[in-house]
Amino acid sequence: MRSALSRRLAAAGALLIAAAVSPAQADYPERPIRLIVTFVPGGGADLLARYLGQALTTELKQTVVVENRPGAGGMIGVDAGRNAPADGYTLTLISSSYTVNPSLYRMTFDPVADITPIVQVSRGPLLVVTNPDFKVKNVAALIDYAKQHPGAINYASSGQGSVIHLANELFNRRAGVTMTHIPYKGGGNAQNDLMAGQVQLYFAATASALPHVASGKMNALAVTTPHRIAALPDVPTIAESGLPGFDATLWYGLIGPKNLPVPIVDKLNAAVNRALQTPEAREKLLADGAEPAGGTPAQFAAAIGNEISQWSQVVKDLGIKPE
Repeated sequence: MRSALSRRLAAAGALLIAAAVSPAQADYPERPIRLIVTFVPGGGADLLARYLGQALTTELKQTVVVENRPGAGGMIGVDAGRNAPADGYTLTLISSSYTVNPSLYRMTFDPVADITPIVQVSRGPLLVVTNPDFKVKNVAALIDYAKQHPGAINYASSGQGSVIHLANELFNRRAGVTMTHIPYKGGGNAQNDLMAGQVQLYFAATASALPHVASGKMNALAVTTPHRIAALPDVPTIAESGLPGFDATLWYGLIGPKNLPVPIVDKLNAAVNRALQTPEAREKLLADGAEPAGGTPAQFAAAIGNEISQWSQVVKDLGIKPE
């Protein structure tokens, strides 16, 4: 009798779970999806978003439209995404910089509780690049020049408080040098001014910088992670160029508004993971100097929380303040 009751309770529970999935969620997506990118066109985030949009269009059989919403270290785009209806039709691609902002800006929302983490998409190094006319050709020479000419090197970033900004400041602190920070509203603008000679140095998103390195419009000095990358096997790491232990990783991930229904989160997570497991995706990301990430929403949420704590300590140690 107890067994029969257990079976009836289990069946009832299954019915309740099925009823909790609305017809709209079951049929999701029924119309185009907007994918917000928090930086300007032409940078690493934009390039990845457009590739991800194409992959999701194939996986979900629905058009994914990329929309650039730059500004305020990515927070303008984040606000646009998190304030959208929690129906799965507005998603936001964030970068590591998202986990830096709570240490630099007065947040109007909880950066963990007030979003829905969906999946981490990729991770990889930043690429230390210079204008070809700048005389230094390696990290040791860069450090020597900076020590001999304090403040003379103008370095670009994709925005005040971005991971690119903090990575360069971390380098300055470790190397014992002073450089002048020139913040931009995104990587595309920063790279354009680097190639034009307005700034000399940039810690670039690898994907966006590689074509310019190949064409000779930029020189690559080093990567910021502990290991070299397949796309540039002859370019050393900062760690092996005189600053042992140096590590700054750039990642991208997909989030939605708070309270995004679990069935939609699961469908999006599965679609991205399938896309990342294809040989085409792995080849694309490796060629761009990154690697697929993937995983569960819970793993991505934990990573966001952990990095907020880690960058908070870095910001405190470096004494960086918002401009």
